Amino acid sequence: MASLEDPISNDIPLCRLTESHRPMNDPPSVPGPSSPPQLCVSRLIPALPDDLSILCIARVPRSHHHFLAAVSRAWRTFLCSPLLFSLRLEVGSFQHFLLLKIETTPDQSRWYLLDRLRRNPSPPLIPLPEPPLPSIFGYAAVTLGHSLFLLGGSINDKPSPAVQIYDARFNIWRLGAPMLASRVFATAGAIANRIYTFGGCLNIYESWAEEFNLERGWRRIPSPPMIREKWMHGNAVIGGKLLAVADRGGVVLDLAVASAETEEAQLKAWGTVPATLDFGWRGKMVAVGDVLYSYDFRGKIRGYDLVKEEWKTVKGVDKELPKFSYGATLSNFGEMLCLVWEGRGRSEGMEIFCAGIRVTVTNSGQLQGSVEWLETIDLAIPKGSSIVHCISVEF
Repeated sequence: MASLEDPISNDIPLCRLTESHRPMNDPPSVPGPSSPPQLCVSRLIPALPDDLSILCIARVPRSHHHFLAAVSRAWRTFLCSPLLFSLRLEVGSFQHFLLLKIETTPDQSRWYLLDRLRRNPSPPLIPLPEPPLPSIFGYAAVTLGHSLFLLGGSINDKPSPAVQIYDARFNIWRLGAPMLASRVFATAGAIANRIYTFGGCLNIYESWAEEFNLERGWRRIPSPPMIREKWMHGNAVIGGKLLAVADRGGVVLDLAVASAETEEAQLKAWGTVPATLDFGWRGKMVAVGDVLYSYDFRGKIRGYDLVKEEWKTVKGVDKELPKFSYGATLSNFGEMLCLVWEGRGRSEGMEIFCAGIRVTVTNSGQLQGSVEWLETIDLAIPKGSSIVHCISVEF
């Protein structure tokens, strides 16, 4: 990576360094007209060497990049290069964004990016391009770094093994390597640069559970036959485990054990969730730190302590938050609990509430919350539209 201790020689064009600064686990871009442009400039800022210029530009918030792009062609090229995003990760200036999938009708939906730092006259919700398979629905959504993965789904009323990948850095979609099994409404989670998915198969496949590695692709995870008939309704990754709400009892997959080399060891990765957790969570949940959050039918946010196996109400937020119902979605927004739900505004469009909640554990072990920010967004789409997915991405 470029740094002050390891300067970039001004005699070498920056385009020569683009590939060397690609993150180790970053999949290569797909060749074609939609591929990000290569960087090839001599001096970005005339008074500074390039090694200092790129470090300065990398620290500018993403929401200001459209202003920087107006400086020159060289700046525009740099702002679209893999080198920029590698440096943003290195210097700790990457940002968290929310990706929302909003459904207007059962067969019409669109993904949006929420940039909290972007203000009027630019809208905070930015529509994304259509994915390669726009008519597919019922897929599982999971993020890995700067990429959103859509796994499976239904095409013409049949489960699909398709994998669609959105690169948030360059605002482009591509098709990834398909899964071993076709799935719809499956469970999926990511940890340590790997993606895990299980369930959603109409037939009891041997590949009912799979692991995706950026270097090796998809591989089967052995699973006990008795759990393959379960259907999933929600999931979260916490404590190195993928937890899923399921018919007739929740399912736990220990991801470290699932990565073992032998099938005998991998079968020991499966388990069931504690009864107290199974009775207390709903379909919407998210893990932030060591706490698993959900909410009850009254709209009370609760956190589950995995060590003590008990639910605790998050205190201090009821008076600050507008009322929300069962349709709210939860997300981990940079280790902050994020709550997104549809409002009931008087306008003809859709009203969206978005709140960031900081939760701390008191000395007595209680959960104390404070609303760090609360925003209302009016979207010019039909009232009654619903938020299907809400997930955080960083770049």
